[in-house]
Parts: sequence; structure tokens; C-alpha cells
Amino acid sequence: MGPLRRIAAVVALALGLLLPAGAAFAHEERPVRFPDGTGTVPRLRTGEPDLLVCKTDKAEFERRIAKFTPQLQERNRDLFARCQESGVRHLQEAVDQIDRPGMTIAILPGLYREEPSQAAPTGDCARLPARWAHHGGYQILGFDQQRQCPHNQNLVAVLGKEDLQIEGTGAGPLDVVIDAEYRKLNAIRADRANGVYFKNFTAQRTTFNSLYVLETDGFVIDQVLTRWNDEYGFLTFASDHGLYTDCESYGNGDGGLYPGSAANINDGRGHDVPRYAIEIRRCRSHHNALGYSGTAGDSVWVHDNEFHDNMVGATMDSLWPSHPGLPQNHAKFENNQIHDNNRDYYRYTRDGTCAKPPAQRGYEQGVVCPQVGVPSGTGVLVAGGNYNVFAGNRVWGHRRAAFQLFGVPAFIRGESDLAKQADTSDFNRYERNVFGVTPAGERRPNGLDVWWDGQGAGNCWQGDTGTSTPAVLPVCADRAPELSGGTRRVLAEPVKLIKLYMCADFSASEARLPAGCDWFGASGLGKVEALLALGGSVVLALLAWLFWWRSRRAARLVGGGSPPGTFRVGFRAAFGVTAGAGRRLEADVRFGEEDDPPGNAAAAPTLRRHRLIVAGTAAGIAGLLLDVVAAAVDSPEQTGVALLLMAAWWLCLGAALRARRPVFGWFTVVVGVLAAADAFDRLVYLIPFVPLGPGWVRGLVTGIWVVCAVLVLMLRDGRSAEESTAEAQVPA
Repeated sequence: MGPLRRIAAVVALALGLLLPAGAAFAHEERPVRFPDGTGTVPRLRTGEPDLLVCKTDKAEFERRIAKFTPQLQERNRDLFARCQESGVRHLQEAVDQIDRPGMTIAILPGLYREEPSQAAPTGDCARLPARWAHHGGYQILGFDQQRQCPHNQNLVAVLGKEDLQIEGTGAGPLDVVIDAEYRKLNAIRADRANGVYFKNFTAQRTTFNSLYVLETDGFVIDQVLTRWNDEYGFLTFASDHGLYTDCESYGNGDGGLYPGSAANINDGRGHDVPRYAIEIRRCRSHHNALGYSGTAGDSVWVHDNEFHDNMVGATMDSLWPSHPGLPQNHAKFENNQIHDNNRDYYRYTRDGTCAKPPAQRGYEQGVVCPQVGVPSGTGVLVAGGNYNVFAGNRVWGHRRAAFQLFGVPAFIRGESDLAKQADTSDFNRYERNVFGVTPAGERRPNGLDVWWDGQGAGNCWQGDTGTSTPAVLPVCADRAPELSGGTRRVLAEPVKLIKLYMCADFSASEARLPAGCDWFGASGLGKVEALLALGGSVVLALLAWLFWWRSRRAARLVGGGSPPGTFRVGFRAAFGVTAGAGRRLEADVRFGEEDDPPGNAAAAPTLRRHRLIVAGTAAGIAGLLLDVVAAAVDSPEQTGVALLLMAAWWLCLGAALRARRPVFGWFTVVVGVLAAADAFDRLVYLIPFVPLGPGWVRGLVTGIWVVCAVLVLMLRDGRSAEESTAEAQVPA
């Protein structure tokens, strides 16, 4: 690792220490291992079930099947009669009777509260020696402890059963409802259950997630609905050969669909992917904090789904430690509809609703309690991922951005190796997506089509990407991973980096919403980027005024009063500068219509420098004002123009000062060149082959320049000989 890369990694590490300790955990689980990959995706069996689950109230059963087709009614009545003779009343009873691979459990229409599983743990189960999660109030239990006490956390526990099929016999998922009533962490847990197949039922109302599949090689989630959970609808973790199909999830405080830590089978590969570990197709995820959540969501193929009316449509990230397979890599999003993900569920955090017990929050009436801090109004967010592909998606109606991409230093996931700190986000590819247009052809634009922090290598976008920040993006070539141009930058743009780390200070458990972050409601001058722009502009504007005032005084001295050809505007002394009791200063703005006064050739250089400073100051003040406006309204184009105007000021000022103070004058010219380069990088073409963007270099150099400028302005003995002579000739 080169010295610049090492310095940048250290800077990233130092900035990362600003993250709150409470934000370092999301889904906590026992240490897990990936399956060996020898399994397969199970197939649906259509024969007669081995075990039946039903209730005993025939009138209620008839009410539930009343709208079924005649054929389906007849089938369910036959199963009901058999179930009354030889079936069981709770799903867990049936699972406990499984004694060989390849068995099928059929659940008849009804509401299943699993009353025997609801009891609080007693005896040894109440005193298990296991650590507690950092939030959520649950223990991290090992597999053997789950077997010993299956209902400490789970309403239904499927532990170590192979090739088990559980299916509802209704016309749709809502005909069979498994309800945890907020009494358990999970409604159904399938742990080391290779070949499990879930079909046609609803699981709901948990303090964590409805359907949880862990360390399993081979699973299918088919026509299953999950809803109203503190965290996730579907959570599959450390698993392989998985399929979500025709599913639905809503009302979850984290992700509706969460294929976390999928088997990392493509680690070390480029865009040549032989197979994916998990496929998600024809699902609908809506009214959640996140439609799709993918911490370490590796090798997941997500296609032909709909993600809408969440805070964020989909995320994949490398933000949370203890998730195997980090950094996240090789997800493929293809042909999805991602739209209108603009919900602001943080209002329930603000008003105290989410501080109530889960059963009292009103999830069933549309309340969602966000467990993560995210930029609501975003279609797809990649926070530290590599080799992801987004192709052929239709993305519309987002108030913030269709796609967001930013890097995440490795220490956040628990790795301190400096060589890894800038290993995300790299080689992400966006191609053939349709922005801002519905399938019916209605124009529904996104606030931005792309928001990128500028960090990473090999990232590229399609050539017809619309509005973006930065305003110019590397364009993908026809074949991955080629691109028309690109950068390899180890740090994000400085203002964006500061914003990301400030916004990371979210805590659901403490109801803490970071101030100044527009993710949580800040707007206009209240945003951190606008405040940074305002602070910098005030300092630079004050220096610009002082340089102009010094130049004006010199021009008056050599010109025998006010410089000719000026327009005078009287004003009282400001910023603590006075010229005697009651005396008024006069601001002179030269427009350059008149030549130097006759007979005063010695004064010409000073007057020319004054004209140059006046012109530069006017451009600089305009640029500083525009910079604040651009930050307040999120306009990268205006930011670029503002930089050009500020560059003009520095260049004019440097040119004017070279004669009197050559070192500082040339230094000022350098600052102007850097500002122009930063504008070029933002508006025209990303400058290649530089590990840090021009914004970093310009910002650091400008800080030094400000100190030098203050020292120069404080030096009262640095006037030129012509100034001193002219001053001596002016009558008191």
C-alpha cells in the first residue's frame, strides 16, 4: 500500500471513531458457518401430506373456506375430517413428530397461536449461560441451547429436520395465520434444516422476525406473507441454495426481505458469476423501513420483484460486524420495479410511539418503528459493496435518489488491517435502468438518479443516467468490467464523508436522531453540508472584503482620493474597522470605463491591481453565496459553478498580489487552480489517477491559505514604496 493510500486509510479510521458504539450491531447471532454447498434447491411435493394440523371449531373452519372454489372446499373438508381423527392442533406438535427426511405437514385454514409454546422459560431454560444481545433483550443461544429450550425465543422451532415441507391448504397465505402476538423473537425458526420448503401461509407479530432460516443448505419460501415485526419479515442467514418466490412482506422495522450473509461462493471473482447462492423473484415488499436488506448479501440474484412505499427500496452493505462474508459482494438486481420509497417512519421515533411495548405501538394500523438510520427517499442504497450489478430496473418517484453508493471502511466491520480500509465500494455496475418513468409511461422523476460519494474503483453507470452528484460519472463499456473512464479514490468527497459519519449517529433504542442530517428531517440551511458551506463562506467572504478594503485604500492614496471611474456607496465602518470618530468609509466599485488619470503614470500599477481585486472579489462573493445555496438545495451543478467563481477570485487576487508579495501571490494562484480543477472534476470529467479527489487537496490547501492570508493582512509594514510616498503627499 502506497503512502497516500496509507494516509487516507488512517484518516478514514480516525473519522470512523466518530461512530457511536451502539450503532455497531444489527442482527446478532451465534458464530455460524456457511454450508458446504452440496445441497440443492428443494422441489415442491404434491402428494398426500404425512401430518395434518387443524383446529376443532367446524363452524369457524367453514367460515374460512366459504369463498374457496368448490374443488378447494371439498379438498379442505376432506382434510379437516381426517385431521379431527388423526391430526394435531398445533404446528409445533407436528414438527415434533417428524422422524425422517422427506415428510410433509399440511396446515388447514385457521389462526394458530401455538399456545403451548408461549409459556415463559422455567428451570434450566430460564438460566441458560449465554450472552445477551446489545439491544433487543434476548440471549445469543447456540444450536444445542436452541434444541434444549426451543421456545425461549421461537413460537415454532424446526431444528435439524431435513427435507421437511410445511404448506397451508388455503386459497392464499392469509387463510393460515401463525401469530406470535409479540410474545416471541421468531414466529418460525428453521435451523440447520436442509431442504426445508415453506408454502402458502402468513407469519406475523414478533419482536424480531417472522420466518428465520439459519445455516441451511437448500430452502424455498413460496407464497408466504410476513408482517408487523420489530425487525424483519424474512431473515435467511448463512445459507445456500435458497429461493424466495411470490412472497410478500410489510410493516417491518428493518427489512421486509433479508438474505443476510448468503453463502460467499463468488468471493475473489470478477463479474464472471457461475451461480448465485439465493434467488429472489416475483416478491413484493412494501411499507417497511427497508424493502430489502442485504448486510453481507453475497451472491443474491434479485429479479422481477416490486419494492415500493418503504423508506428505502433496497440496501446492501458492509456496515455490521460479525456477519460472515463481508465485505458484501456479487448481488445482481435485475428487472425490478423500485418506486415511491419515500416513507418517513422516523416520526414514530420522535413522538414516542416506538418507546411503547410492541403490542401497543399500532403496527396493524400502519406504524413502523425504524431500527436503522437510512436516507429515506432512496431507491437502492449500496453502503460498502463490490461487484454488484443493477440492470434493467425501473426506478421512479424517489424524492432523494434512485441509486446511492458510498464506501465503508473495514474497521466498521471489525477489521483493523490498514490495507483493507478502502476495499469498498468497487466495481459496481449500473446498466439499462429506466429512470423516472412508470410502466404506463407517466413521468415520475427522482430527485437525483445517482448519489455517489466518489470513493472506490471501477464503478460505472450507463451513459443515459440523468441527474447525479457528482454531475459526471464513469460510463460503463459494453463488457464488464470495462468502462470509458474512472477513478480509484480511497476517500469520499470530504463534505459527503462528514455528512455520512454525522448521519451514522442514529440509535433506535435511545430514540436519537442526528441533528443536521437530512435523512432525519433537516433541510435548507439546517443541513450539515449547508452549515459547512456557510461557515467556510463567511470566513472567505471576510478575507475577500479585507483584501478589497486594503486594495481600495492603496488606490485612493495613489489616486489622490477615490480612484477615478468609480461608483461610491457610503457605509459605516464594519467588522471593527474605523477611520476616526464619525468618519464614513466609502466603498468604491470600479467598472473599468475610464483610463488612468492623466499625469499619474506611477499610480497605474496600483490602480490596475485594484481593478483586478474588485473584479475578483465580486466573482468570489457571488461564488460563496452560490456555494451555500447549492449545499442547501443539493445542486452539484451550482456547486461547480460556485467553485469556478471562487477560482476566479483567487486567480485575480493572486495575480494582483504577486508584485508586492510574490510568495503569497503565487500561493493564492495555486489555490485558484485547485478550485478550478475541483470544478472540472465535478462538472466535466473525473480526474483519473489521483487517490484523493481535488476537493480534499483544495480543502487542505485552502485551510493553510486562510492562515497565511490572516498573517499577510496583519502585516502593516508590508506596503510598497509607492504607497508610502503617496500617503506622505496626501494632505492631512
